[in-house]
Amino acid sequence: MKRRDFIKNSSLASSVFLVPNFLKAFEIQASLAINNKKLIIIQLSGGNDGLNTLVQYKNDLYYKNRAVIAQQQSNLLGINDELGFHESLKGFKALYDDGLVSVINDVGYPNPSRSHFRATDIWQTASAANEYLKTGWVGRYLEQEAKTSIGAIEVDDSLSLLMKGETINGIATKDAQLFYKSTQDPYFAQILNNYTDTHLSEHNLGYLYKTVIDAKSSAKYIFEKTKVYQSKVEYPKNTFGNQLKTISEFINSGLETQLYYASLGGFDTHANQLNSQKRLLDVFSTGINTFINDLKNTGALKETIVLVFSEFGRRLNENAAKGTDHGAANLVFLIGDQLKIKGIYNQPANLVDLDENGDIKYKVDFRDIYASLLKEWLATEPSKILNGKYKTLDIV
Repeated sequence: MKRRDFIKNSSLASSVFLVPNFLKAFEIQASLAINNKKLIIIQLSGGNDGLNTLVQYKNDLYYKNRAVIAQQQSNLLGINDELGFHESLKGFKALYDDGLVSVINDVGYPNPSRSHFRATDIWQTASAANEYLKTGWVGRYLEQEAKTSIGAIEVDDSLSLLMKGETINGIATKDAQLFYKSTQDPYFAQILNNYTDTHLSEHNLGYLYKTVIDAKSSAKYIFEKTKVYQSKVEYPKNTFGNQLKTISEFINSGLETQLYYASLGGFDTHANQLNSQKRLLDVFSTGINTFINDLKNTGALKETIVLVFSEFGRRLNENAAKGTDHGAANLVFLIGDQLKIKGIYNQPANLVDLDENGDIKYKVDFRDIYASLLKEWLATEPSKILNGKYKTLDIV
């Protein structure tokens, strides 16, 4: 197997331990955090249009600025006298009606970036707009609390910046069995056989060698732990549904992993937004409804919170291509049965008081949400993980 294929197929973007004792005995469970709470992070990649997701159907400015793409009241899933969800969010609204959803409006940060890549990096690293970090906030959580890469899993083929720390990274895998089989490839043995006891005594061990050791241990642990459980729930047969099913199986198998990350792409709706967003929100809504009810039926929902975000929102004004351009502040969803504030957390976006670019102004710093989840849910001090002090919102 070629080296690039080996790394791709086995998702070896995992942790790097600099402590030599790790090489003698890798005890995953001994170093995991005691807290059994789970946090699922879902990104709606591309910049979901929050104004057409939660619609202010009594606001004239909404219709004035969106003559073509505005959602009509007759099609909306109404939640009160002024607001309604997009028609595709039937499954999501059912969760909302059950008191399992909190909608936080106007989430963002000062001097927002409108670049997909930069904005995603900011959200994933919890940095300021002018700050460039090489580690993600989940990666820093692993180093401070979990002490092992098994503490966080990204259900994908490759690892995002969110999961990367200085010495420990999370694990990227979509299939526990395939991950395990990949580590049994002869290429692993070739690497390990090239290292002698002399190499092992050296402080600066080769990166690939350490990655191989960790990957083999992690893959075996995940496979052995999860092979005995398969969800009997029928999930939507799409990539997003498969991701959520995998997370459900990992959680319900008793895997001690605390943080999971998945994403649904395609929300960069510069043109012909109506059909694209309708389809994507249906995928999200159907998948998340299935997932939450699955966890509810197994009892796992009591220990689980889901955070749903998009790297930015869209402009209030529609463009000439029947779409919307990159904006700033947006809404965030929290889903679970332990939420303190259910329903609409704060007032919806102010369509009168926009910034100089015509974007929604932020009122809630996204790092305050992170700080709240870290302190109130995961029971850990957020300041070191977020590289600063942020207020908590008393949300869970």
